[in-house]
Amino acid sequence: MDVSILSLLALLVAIIISCISPKNIGILAIGLAFIVGNVLGGIKPDKIIAGFPLSLFMTLAGVTYLFGIAQVNGTIDKITKYAVKAVRGNVALLPIVFFFVAFVLSAIGPGHISIIALMAPAAMLLAEEAGISPFLMALMVGNGAQAGGVSPIAPTGVIVNSLAAKIGFAGIAFPVFFNNALGHFAIAIMAYLVFGGLKLWKQGSTNSKASAIASIVVEAFNRQQLITLTGIGLLMVLALGFKFDVGLTSFTIGAVLTMLNAADENQAVKSMPWNTIMMVCGVTILIGLMKNVGGMDLFTQLIAKFSTPATATLVVGFIAAVISAYASTSGVILPAFIPLVPDLIAKIGGGDPLALIYTIVLAGHLVDVSPLSTNGALLVGAAGPKTDKQKLFRNLMIWGFAMAVVGTILSWLMFDILKI
Repeated sequence: MDVSILSLLALLVAIIISCISPKNIGILAIGLAFIVGNVLGGIKPDKIIAGFPLSLFMTLAGVTYLFGIAQVNGTIDKITKYAVKAVRGNVALLPIVFFFVAFVLSAIGPGHISIIALMAPAAMLLAEEAGISPFLMALMVGNGAQAGGVSPIAPTGVIVNSLAAKIGFAGIAFPVFFNNALGHFAIAIMAYLVFGGLKLWKQGSTNSKASAIASIVVEAFNRQQLITLTGIGLLMVLALGFKFDVGLTSFTIGAVLTMLNAADENQAVKSMPWNTIMMVCGVTILIGLMKNVGGMDLFTQLIAKFSTPATATLVVGFIAAVISAYASTSGVILPAFIPLVPDLIAKIGGGDPLALIYTIVLAGHLVDVSPLSTNGALLVGAAGPKTDKQKLFRNLMIWGFAMAVVGTILSWLMFDILKI
């Protein structure tokens, strides 16, 4: 069988396995690239290894190390506590506050998975005790974190911008971030209005843990946390204002913070999302092989058969969203779909490549509150003891699949019709 066909089959196998198995798909992708490329295709190993995204790896490792320090020494947790205390017992504001806290914390660097893992236990327990629908709180925290997850210095944002730059679309970091945030913000408003937010305003402040939080004293930031905040601020100024390399700058600031004993270095390294980093890098190696042997061209032809310039956003968005409901957006969807955009545009005879990129990002992420995705699973797992977890699981499942349709249509309206 032709190597190009084998490479496409290898990608499809990887995607299917990623949907049904918790195993790291990146490691599997490396193995598939070796078998298809070297064992069956006779391609030298060094050419396969050349597909390893070294620059992307350095950026992801640097950013996640720096924010691993912030997570280990309690900086991020303390920011959350101050924000929750600020509502002064107004229960109706809590879901809104959690949305924006998750958004800001995710955007300044850690990314959505880390922030959801950090905030979910407190948010879900507080929702239960304050009389807030756990489903509503899950949607607000999940969408808030995902809204900030593709900022230029967040891990997923780094992945998107690196992949886009490779296909000739450098310099779109802020449009990608803005469009993703805008889409999630619109969906969060809908969720708040439909699933209980208005009822909370009618109820007013209640005698609950939310009220108790307003009166507790949150300790001031200690020395370690203050210098960590300074380091994060410096990263944002240098990377966003002066265009310093995000990864190298993060490593440098992280090294300085470590020398100043801001956090335990070993704990910071352990907190890094190595599973995600390996997933992205492994799938990228397989995609690189597919490009070299013609597999990506076949993949593009397959999608092009069902697309026209007028429907490409709808087709690609829906396919990406449905797969993303089961598989990793950052580790599978983005590396597999963004590289095919230029060829797809060429094969269907027109279309807006930026609209397709924005759609892949937004539609792929909107479904990620599904309990089959990491984000949704974290939220279900963090639900309080009085919460009906089976019901929460079912509601989030329905929401995730609904977002495959709603997210695709929203992307089409935003990027094709309104030209945002």
